[in-house]
Amino acid sequence: MVKTLFVVLLLGAFLAGCNTMQGFGRDVEKLGDKIEDKATEKKRY
Repeated sequence: MVKTLFVVLLLGAFLAGCNTMQGFGRDVEKLGDKIEDKATEKKRY
């Protein structure tokens, strides 16, 4: 029960930070861009 409550609260805080699902999509896209940039940096010799 406590675990479920914790997950629900954590998810609520996460979605509130994103404000909307569209904002969530932008956040995920930015994260993907950062991962891609880091991979490109590491690939360069």
